[in-house]
Amino acid sequence: MPRIIDVIEAPDMGPNDMVKRVPEVGSGDFRMGSQVIVRESQSAVFYRDGKSLDEFDAGRHTITTANLPILTNLLKLGTRGQDIFTAEVYFVNRREFTDMKWGTPQPISLRDSDLGVVRLRGYGQYTMQVAEPKRFVDQIVGVQGLYSTGQIEDYLRNAIISRMTDVLGENMTSLFDLPALFNELSAAIRAKVQDDFTAMGIALKQFMVVSLSPTEETAKAIDERAAMGAIGNMDAYMKFKAARAMGDAANNPSGGGAAEGVGLGAGMGMGMGMAGMISQAMAGASQPAGASASAAPSVPDVMTLEEAAAYLKVAPADVQAIIDSGELSARKIGSQYRISKNAIDAFLGG
Repeated sequence: MPRIIDVIEAPDMGPNDMVKRVPEVGSGDFRMGSQVIVRESQSAVFYRDGKSLDEFDAGRHTITTANLPILTNLLKLGTRGQDIFTAEVYFVNRREFTDMKWGTPQPISLRDSDLGVVRLRGYGQYTMQVAEPKRFVDQIVGVQGLYSTGQIEDYLRNAIISRMTDVLGENMTSLFDLPALFNELSAAIRAKVQDDFTAMGIALKQFMVVSLSPTEETAKAIDERAAMGAIGNMDAYMKFKAARAMGDAANNPSGGGAAEGVGLGAGMGMGMGMAGMISQAMAGASQPAGASASAAPSVPDVMTLEEAAAYLKVAPADVQAIIDSGELSARKIGSQYRISKNAIDAFLGG
């Protein structure tokens, strides 16, 4: 026996519900002459066989062959005394949804001209409104098979993150330039997201990027990069890192005698190193300029990635980034790079 529905409405539709389905499962058995009650900020879309058909705006409507022309012609109602038809009705909330939030569930990896590769997290908010209920039902319910609010929000959030990743990949050069480009990036992301939303029958009223921040690992790399810049020399930086590691081992109270030995050895080593550096400085001061130049270590004609980094006084990751961009010529042999001194000098000469 058919389950006949004479009153079609969604009275319990909350302010945050985007779509309500009548009936919740299966197809409804609707009788010609039934009442359709559509409240303010709602639209009712009749749906059958994977297609959205007729639409009702706010008000009380009586189902007749006149106001359901598409569905009536499709089902050929009114023949042989049949006045019952099956369909689903989707009530679409037309109100403006404010404070809709988006965020990256996983960090986004991007190429960076200063750090090589960085990983960023982003989040923000937006305001939207369903502008075309029929198109919205077609794209969201028909194509995606979604009609719960949580599923729709997840789908829209993924669309935003996809477009944000595209824009950042096309425009980002360095993480350190992002603060100056924030407004431009927000506008570019909004333009691309708006195109996607329009195709789904949604009007994007406002869109805002609240934050684009590095992950903890990237922030640590930034701190180390700043330390390298303050030191100004890769060799000195490596000595600084080694000295700090030895100092940490010496200060480790759980290390026992081994830690004490490390601390003693570190102290002796650093003392001898300081003495050597002082004697070298004094010897260098007493030598003429020509003798100092002749004593400088020779630079190999072919260098490894690390030797090239030391020659350029930058990090190996920076040299790798220059090679990947095509600005510096290098040969890859197996998993190792070999770079000629002439290629580096040509790159420095511009």
